[in-house]
Amino acid sequence: MLWPVITIAMATAVLLLALAQRDDRVAPAAAPPHPRAVAAEDQIAVAGGSHGATAAGGIASSTPRAAGSAPTHQINVYAHDGPNMLTGAARRARPLIYVPNSGSNTVDVINPATRRVIRQFPVGLEPQHVVPSWDLKRLYVTNDQSNTLTPINPVTGRPGRPIPVADPYNLYFTPDGSRAIVVAERLDRLDFRNPHTFRLIHSLHVPCAGVDHIDFSASGRYLLATCEFSGQILKVDVKRERVIGTLQLPDGAGGMPQDIKLAPDGKLFYVADMMANGLWKIDGRRFKVTGFIHTGAGVHGLYPSRNARYLYATNRGEGSISVISFRTGRVVKKWWIPGGGSPDMGGVSANGRVLWVSGRYNDVVYAISTRNGRLLAKIPVGASPHGLCVWPQPGRYSLGHTGILR
Repeated sequence: MLWPVITIAMATAVLLLALAQRDDRVAPAAAPPHPRAVAAEDQIAVAGGSHGATAAGGIASSTPRAAGSAPTHQINVYAHDGPNMLTGAARRARPLIYVPNSGSNTVDVINPATRRVIRQFPVGLEPQHVVPSWDLKRLYVTNDQSNTLTPINPVTGRPGRPIPVADPYNLYFTPDGSRAIVVAERLDRLDFRNPHTFRLIHSLHVPCAGVDHIDFSASGRYLLATCEFSGQILKVDVKRERVIGTLQLPDGAGGMPQDIKLAPDGKLFYVADMMANGLWKIDGRRFKVTGFIHTGAGVHGLYPSRNARYLYATNRGEGSISVISFRTGRVVKKWWIPGGGSPDMGGVSANGRVLWVSGRYNDVVYAISTRNGRLLAKIPVGASPHGLCVWPQPGRYSLGHTGILR
């Protein structure tokens, strides 16, 4: 009879499938321990419940599946950015808010517990952003007009000696940490530099005007850069350090793209367009616009929530914050700043409870509850505050700007 043989074969197949599924759910190599989330609404839930490191550099989770069905994987590029998931040098940093004042050439330092300025120090001319280094050991103030970076020790909150760097409007780091990328907006260049000494390695001229913000694909193989003054997006091969595509936004040269952020699943980039008053959805692989989300006047900065469910968009021209659902691609809430304001750039607190944003034209910093959008504090700072940095932040390494961590 064949029935015993068939039964044994089926039992063996089920056992092998179960072992294969278990092997799919290995912990990521060299991943840091994950402290317990401080609030239930801040916890990140990825289908399958256990994470495995992917070749793409994102986080994959395997989900139980019926025999014979194709394997399914979900990517969450922000899986290591959950509430209080501090790693490495970030664990030793003193919790502070660093505010570069472009109009007064200073940095104000805010204690987030007391919501008061505790220190101010001078930096170079027209500081634009405060940027965490790839290894989380330093912060850098990008002094655009004086062609310098001011390093900050995040343990003490004190500045060091300026580092000569040409036209550092913005600063990023490649996902593998091998290069710093100085966004030289005035010079129409992306300068690939040593991430520690900032020695110039390769200067890439870009075929657009006003290059200013960057984000990387989930694999880290390419980046997209926004060009503020020509309404374009560039696609750059990171390894070869060359432009491989140019995309004109639908509103043409009149568009003004600003910040850019990758969706948690790695499929879309969201681009804030100040003149279009909303976000363009861009398929990075196909390099084409796939949709638009209206947010509000003068949209500028983009910040994922700590649970990777929402994207906070600052509408600088009307004094509001739009909350966009990554799942539906729609605005689900809008928070208005009482009395108006000019929310510009900033970041989310390590525990995910507060959105800190500079008020560009009001010389203040806003602390906003991410639970209900309530304004918790309005803190006077120097003139024209810009790329505010909340530090420390969760994540394994920094890609730059005011804190893009993965």
